Amino acid sequence: ARAGFEQNAQVEERANFAEFTTTHANWLDDYALFRALQIEHFKTIKAEFLTALTEINHHETLQSRLTEIKQSSGWWGWPIALRDREPQALEAARKRLANEIEQHKFEQFIFFSQWFDLKEYAHSKKVYLFGDVPIFVADDSVDVWAEKENFLLDDNRRPTVVTGVPPDYFSETGQRWGNPHYNWEYMQNNGFKWWLGRLRSTELLFDIVRIDHFRGFEASWTIPSSCDTAMEGEWIKAPGHALFETLQQSDINLSLVAEDLGIITNEVNELRNRFNFPGMKILQFAFDSDSDNPYLPHNHVENCVVYTGTHDNNTTLGWFHEVPEHVRHAMCEYLHAPPHEMPWPLIESAFASVAMLAIVPMQDVLMLDGNHRMNVPGVEKGNWRWRFDWSQLPHWANDKLRHLVHFYGRVS
Repeated sequence: ARAGFEQNAQVEERANFAEFTTTHANWLDDYALFRALQIEHFKTIKAEFLTALTEINHHETLQSRLTEIKQSSGWWGWPIALRDREPQALEAARKRLANEIEQHKFEQFIFFSQWFDLKEYAHSKKVYLFGDVPIFVADDSVDVWAEKENFLLDDNRRPTVVTGVPPDYFSETGQRWGNPHYNWEYMQNNGFKWWLGRLRSTELLFDIVRIDHFRGFEASWTIPSSCDTAMEGEWIKAPGHALFETLQQSDINLSLVAEDLGIITNEVNELRNRFNFPGMKILQFAFDSDSDNPYLPHNHVENCVVYTGTHDNNTTLGWFHEVPEHVRHAMCEYLHAPPHEMPWPLIESAFASVAMLAIVPMQDVLMLDGNHRMNVPGVEKGNWRWRFDWSQLPHWANDKLRHLVHFYGRVS
């Protein structure tokens, strides 16, 4: 595609590409260089891996060598001059990988161009894009490599502590995500420059954004990097108030939704309420206690987003068949509906809620069981594989959805 662009692009298209690379240079230059170096390093790692397989006969020695190769596969395994971003090494890499760097810039240009076309078309149909921003970033990412000062790393550029959550509803041993933790003191001292840049870029892509793990802006579960699970750790305070005050005073006008699930304290609620962020209400959490349960529809407030379940939950039908009998009974009694009608009575209760937005996973619309679950928190493999085709949506479900969104006034 790039070769065709270079040969056939019109003057206006070339000007658009040049403008894109200039406008986004603050992140694009580092990103393109990082990706080019990443691929170059991968080729080296692959060669070392194949050499080890062919030349080492002793099993334990081979396993040790393969583990060593794997551990050095990230940017921290690059030559030290590149790892530490020494100017001469970076300049040499830019010259050596000039073609590859330009390719990555071109790919980003095409993606953003197509995304903006999609966004414009969606807006013409009164459809708005709801995105998601994970609170943390990957260890092997351009963010950590290019701006190490923002993260808690040791002299070898490895995390001293990692992210996660303690044991909860989703996992008995907690979740050890493994992302490097932020150096909040450094970030606050420079006016949260990195966060403002991240959210400013996000604003270009979406109309509304859910901030994942919102409670981490009040305090984060901090796990020593040497620990294999999230059982050991401690809550470390974060400057959420200062960050969101800075955001309010900036030129960023992005609607945020707080993912306020998990271990939520009064301090987290206070942070969310102070900045008037909508929270989340998950109906699958509503039926295992008493009438004061905040997830029950009659306890909802307008400034929230209601879900039957999120990507981290089982499908509603899968969940319904797994929960204890008393939970199923409470749900059916509350919704005045028999078990065989599920999950549609729960879907209707979401639309009937006073919540400003209602979100229903397509698996629930299609009445799919737990085999179609999107994600299991804390499990590394087998997630995010579910796919959907519009031919799967039966006419009766389409008609029922249309009726509910009109009946409960959820048509924009």
